[in-house]
Amino acid sequence: MESDLRSIGELARDSGLSISALRFYDGAGVLAPARVDPRTGYRWYAPGQLADARLLARLRRVGLPLADIRAVLGAAPGSGAAQRLMDEHLRRLEHGLADARRELSLIRRLIDQRENPMATPPAEYRFTVPARGLAEALDAVRFAVGGDPELPVLSGVLFDLDGGLLRLVATDRYRIALAEVSVESAVPEEGAVPVAPAASAVVPVALADAVRALLGSAAGVVELALGAGTVHVTVGGHRIEGVALDHDYPDYRPLVRLEPVHRIGLPAAELRAALVSAATSSLPSGPHGAACEVTLLTVDGEGRFAVAAPGADADLAAGALRVAVNRDFLLEALPADAPGQLVLELGGPITPLAVRTADRPGTFSVLMPVRLPA
Repeated sequence: MESDLRSIGELARDSGLSISALRFYDGAGVLAPARVDPRTGYRWYAPGQLADARLLARLRRVGLPLADIRAVLGAAPGSGAAQRLMDEHLRRLEHGLADARRELSLIRRLIDQRENPMATPPAEYRFTVPARGLAEALDAVRFAVGGDPELPVLSGVLFDLDGGLLRLVATDRYRIALAEVSVESAVPEEGAVPVAPAASAVVPVALADAVRALLGSAAGVVELALGAGTVHVTVGGHRIEGVALDHDYPDYRPLVRLEPVHRIGLPAAELRAALVSAATSSLPSGPHGAACEVTLLTVDGEGRFAVAAPGADADLAAGALRVAVNRDFLLEALPADAPGQLVLELGGPITPLAVRTADRPGTFSVLMPVRLPA
């Protein structure tokens, strides 16, 4: 029988995987040998397993997570599941490359300033955005600004200029809110630096609130300038300026790339009413372990969504999704103009959930779920 099988050494040689890697993937349930000698424990592999081993070697080279490798090798032929996993992984790699390019651009500037402190003055980037768009973006993220004095960098709103988009970001570690505004044009001012693909400033919350008050219901465009540690905002002849927070803001991009299992579309008013009327349980989950009111979001096997009190989901089938959330945090994430349509993205009981506005895909918030007692 063994004459028809490959030894672990032969499979390692022909597939490009090491013997130790083959042992690891056997233990991980990814590629089990066709036969294990009961006396010596030696592993033997069937001829058809060479193709799987070679595929596994390539999946490993591109950094596919172990769970996804297992899913690719176990995918049913013709289902398209393996191709979808490859598409998702490629998107992750492309996002990671874009992030690395942004960071390298900033790193080069920091190195230039470090090596040539007199010859390289800090750059200032000037651009314009729609006044209404900036006002809506500030409204969409303001609720998530942190207030912990031990984390002063979170007590501001990140203004992150990325080519043709201005992203506003706020987080208190328990939720994160993001809004996008399209950049209209560079200010035609002599000596102004063109809009760069990477420039940012952490705007203190008091300055952000002052900018929002200045915007009011203004139409037209807003002129902004970021860089050199300052922020300048000009609206209709009125100008506000201030000093940016001198802290590095956390990298928010990986936190807002979710892979949801369920996407639930419903009116914001309907979700708000369900959250307000549903019973809650008080659990320690807020900042510094403070108690918060927790409610339960459920999705049954047929995709039906409901809001319930923790413990009131006994009738759900065993495979139904249950996600516990801080009720007040979720209410704050809903748009103030409740008539809009929302999309809830749910992944699992301990994975972040997203609240998106159907007509503004770049404006959304992400909320960490609450771990329920066992």
